[in-house]
Amino acid sequence: MSKKILMLVGDYVEDYEVMVPFQTLLTVGCEVHAVCPDKKAGEVVRTSIHDFEGDQTYSEKRGHNFKLNATFADVKPENYDGLFICGGRAPEYIRLNPKVIDITKHFAQHNKPIASICHGVQVLTAADVVRGKRVSAYPACGPEVTLAGGKYENIAMDAAITDGNLTSSPAWPSHPALLSQFMQLLGIKVLHGEEVGA
Repeated sequence: MSKKILMLVGDYVEDYEVMVPFQTLLTVGCEVHAVCPDKKAGEVVRTSIHDFEGDQTYSEKRGHNFKLNATFADVKPENYDGLFICGGRAPEYIRLNPKVIDITKHFAQHNKPIASICHGVQVLTAADVVRGKRVSAYPACGPEVTLAGGKYENIAMDAAITDGNLTSSPAWPSHPALLSQFMQLLGIKVLHGEEVGA
């Protein structure tokens, strides 16, 4: 049974944090709609590449163009089974869009699966949906989680945690953990490369 996933992105979304989840979820048979406020299907967002090169924070380089396959204005959250919030610099500005906040609250209020990676948590904190939950994110976002009433978990970069309907992780090295936990929330089991509904 195919699951329908809404993916929130924006300009300078982290390259791996949009490309890998988008392609992985398609590979297991999900229908994935990648959308950006004020943009339409067929338009692109620019990506950035964040890397860990021994500095006190990540470095940033220009990435690729990522083509959107759905129109933000057409999104009806009730038509989706899960929400994936990508990281990078996009969350700091897409969270200023009231519809992004309403969409995020819909998934939280209806206990639908939500995945957030890295700075994606900035959308969750702005929507006030982390209160009382264990949440991971890029460490620089930890104070935001705490101020929003969540319990920030400073876990390894390749790990993820799930609390209720929310799966979260600190950065792109966590893709295997984050995506497997998100798929578990969605009721997806992968056997020999085939997607099977639970």
